Amino acid sequence: MSATAVRVRGRRKGAGLGLLAWLAGVLFFLPIAWMALTSFHSEQDAATNPPSFGAALTLDGYREFFGTGGGASPWPALINSTVASVVSTALVLALALPAAYALSIRRVRKWTDVLFFFLSTKMLPAVAGLLPIYLFAKNAGMLDNIWLLVILYTSMNLPIAVWMMQSFLAEVPVAVIEAARVDGARLPTVLTRVVAPIALPGIAATALICFIFSWNELLFARVLTGVAAETAPVFLTGFITSQGLFLAKVCAASLVVSLPVLAAGFAAQDKLVQGLSLGAVK
Repeated sequence: MSATAVRVRGRRKGAGLGLLAWLAGVLFFLPIAWMALTSFHSEQDAATNPPSFGAALTLDGYREFFGTGGGASPWPALINSTVASVVSTALVLALALPAAYALSIRRVRKWTDVLFFFLSTKMLPAVAGLLPIYLFAKNAGMLDNIWLLVILYTSMNLPIAVWMMQSFLAEVPVAVIEAARVDGARLPTVLTRVVAPIALPGIAATALICFIFSWNELLFARVLTGVAAETAPVFLTGFITSQGLFLAKVCAASLVVSLPVLAAGFAAQDKLVQGLSLGAVK
């Protein structure tokens, strides 16, 4: 086979893979686009089957979601979700960085067993620990408390964060760390001024995943909160009532609640790609 034929075959293969990637992207984006379009329809048009794509657009769903029609305001729930997600993610990073440093660069004894223990904690179904945590929160007087969710989200995301950051920090050149230690840098300085800047893409990827996990968590928030610490996912469940499902309002609410995660992913997309592919190419 000639070199020209090989190049043509390679171009056709690349074009076919590119087309498949575009089709997969469209299939993933189609439900989101459908939800966004439905959120701008009236309840009558949103309930039609098949859907009416040419129906008149309106902002009634968003007005009802934000409580302008006399309903409950979503702002306390959105603020609670923001506080729980941001604070727990910051705590996870602060705890995971030195732990990953000890498991990747200054390795402790039987570090592989430690990593397996961290990973094994994610194998336990969340519902299995729901009753003990509920009883503890009740006896401690922490039910319907946002700081209880911060502690829970930190403990739930810490194992996966340590696991991820261990692989990222393993790519940090040891010679750079040794040079900093020779210059008199202590451990906090090494972590914040040497290790963190080099592993920044991996840290950003870990932070984004922890933020998404915390923002989307529903089971513990639904059981352990009431009114004061209600989060956005719990607030969304209140739209399903005995009177029926208000599709346009639910789509508007789902789109608004998804925006922080989409915005965070878009803002950190370059760091996310670098972090998730760190160490994949030698």
